[in-house]
Amino acid sequence: MRSHVEEAPDHCAIEFAMEMLGGRWKLAILKQLVAGTHRFGELRRALPGITQRMLTRQLRELEADGLVTRTVYREVPPRVEYTLTDIGHSLDSITEQLDKWGRWYRETVRRGAPSDARPPT
Repeated sequence: MRSHVEEAPDHCAIEFAMEMLGGRWKLAILKQLVAGTHRFGELRRALPGITQRMLTRQLRELEADGLVTRTVYREVPPRVEYTLTDIGHSLDSITEQLDKWGRWYRETVRRGAPSDARPPT
């Protein structure tokens, strides 16, 4: 069960952040939304391998945590868009750094570089 902010002890801020952002897809979803508003189908196409059920679940959790806003347009057919909130945008630099590190690490491993290779700054 997920913790509430009010219940989280002060000494475990990293654990709490990991609970909010942990999982395979949340940071990838946030990275997509940094570029702007996306519809559900756009997010699904941008994240190969994610199931519709998992994307729905992760978006609901991000919305419940105040990181994403879901806007439903009463049209036929209905249109739903997802946007980062200001709190969500506070993670922009973190998602960018993780993306940069992930690309560096992937290339380092592919090249068979030594384990003491310098990461990007």
